[in-house]
Amino acid sequence: MPELPEVEVTRRRIAPLLEGRVIASVTTTAPSYFFLTPPATLRRALVGHRIEKLERRGKYLVGAIDDGSRLLLHLGMTGQLFSSAVTSPRLLRASARAILAPEAQPSFTPDEHTHLRIAFAGGGPEVWMRDARKFGKVEWLAPGRASARLDRLGDDALSVSGALLFAASRKRSLAIKSLLLDQAVLAGVGNIYADEALFGAGVRPTRAAGRVTRAECDRIAAALRRVLVRSIETGGSSISDYVAPDGADGAYQDERRVYARTGEPCHVCATPVKRIVVGQRSSHFCARCQAR
Repeated sequence: MPELPEVEVTRRRIAPLLEGRVIASVTTTAPSYFFLTPPATLRRALVGHRIEKLERRGKYLVGAIDDGSRLLLHLGMTGQLFSSAVTSPRLLRASARAILAPEAQPSFTPDEHTHLRIAFAGGGPEVWMRDARKFGKVEWLAPGRASARLDRLGDDALSVSGALLFAASRKRSLAIKSLLLDQAVLAGVGNIYADEALFGAGVRPTRAAGRVTRAECDRIAAALRRVLVRSIETGGSSISDYVAPDGADGAYQDERRVYARTGEPCHVCATPVKRIVVGQRSSHFCARCQAR
């Protein structure tokens, strides 16, 4: 699932194709739960208008439109937002990837999973949004209309502090891992970076949040900021479906310390990395480095 770093990389690389450009046409698939705003309404609302700025709120992308409305995009679990000019094997079906030559970089032709295609006045590459599982979302917000999805978000995870975590964790019996995943507390954190941050802080994911000390909250916050910034620097994590808007893979997956490394030796102490389930989510940790 794209988390804060992947969404931020997407924002930075797709913004030049969107900002300041007038929308000439909007092509969609049939109405479905992917569209929080019906496709016909999207077309009427967007065509002829200019996207002034693209911002990020947690895992959401928010396009500011010249008439004061907003376009909300969420990549969900398998969503991909990219330029029509890019090439990447990750845009192909798994069966097509399996028979692809290692050096091949095929162009992508829109398929039934390419739910949104935005073309611009004056030509140039289009912006396409694809999601095989339809957990992504597209919504148009009329001028002045609030968004329940955005309003429920907590502070952005890039600005997390130990004081914020400590205050949010008091008298909470849920696991510290689950607290980190609560978007109302920290916007943008998902499974990958919660596991990596807890490893960096030396805190076991199952610890009750209310039992995490102020010093440990400081360590968790510092580790979380560090792994998020580093992932953005390396283009995010391309573990499964994620691909940047320019077709590039992320590289942070090569730096993971514990996430999805079950049974592999810890890079610090060589103890095999364990996998457990915390709050119905897979969690990975080193029993020795994260003894408490």
